[in-house]
Amino acid sequence: MANPKRIWFPHASYHITARGNRKADIFYDYHDRYYYLELLAQNKQSYPFHLHAYCLMTNHVHLLIETIDHPPGIFMKELHSNYAMYFNKKYDYAGHLFQGPYKADLQDDVNAMLQVSRYIHLNPCRANLTHSPEDYRWSSYPHYMSTNSPNTLVTTSKLLSYFKNPAEYDWFVKLPIKTTSGHPEIG
Repeated sequence: MANPKRIWFPHASYHITARGNRKADIFYDYHDRYYYLELLAQNKQSYPFHLHAYCLMTNHVHLLIETIDHPPGIFMKELHSNYAMYFNKKYDYAGHLFQGPYKADLQDDVNAMLQVSRYIHLNPCRANLTHSPEDYRWSSYPHYMSTNSPNTLVTTSKLLSYFKNPAEYDWFVKLPIKTTSGHPEIG
C-alpha cells in the first residue's frame, strides 16, 4: 500500500519525527549526531527552510520545520538517505536504518508550534536523560537561551517573538504538565 500524499504548501510548519528501525539506535556517539546536524545544515542550504526546533535522541529525531519553497519530502529523503549510508558504512551494517518514512504532522497555528517546540525541548527530560532541557546538547533549546551567538541552523526569532525575552520562553517550556486521561495539559 502506497504512503498517503502529504499536504504541502509554502510556509507550512511540520513536526517531523523519524525513529530507528525496530526502535534501534540511530546515533551511537557524538560524531553521529554532529554528522546528522551537518547534513541537516547542508540540506537547509540546498532547499531552504526554517528549523524552529530539533532534538536528537538516541533512537529517534524531532524536527519542527517551516517550509519556504520546497516540500519537506525533498530534503528529508536526501537527509535520511545520506545519513543511513554514512551510518551503515561506518558500522558495517546493511538494510534500513529508519522505521519507514518520516512522519510529518502539520502545525496549523502558532499555538500548535509553541506546544510542539515545548514537547521537543522537554523530550530529553521525559526520557530521564537530563533534569533540565538547557543541559541537553543535542537539542535546539540552548540556542533559545543564548543571546550572544547567532546560530545559522536554528531560527529562534519566530517563536521568541511571542515572549518578552528568552527567560519567558524558558518559563513557558518548564511549566508543569498535568495529565488527565492520558492527554497532557499545561498546569
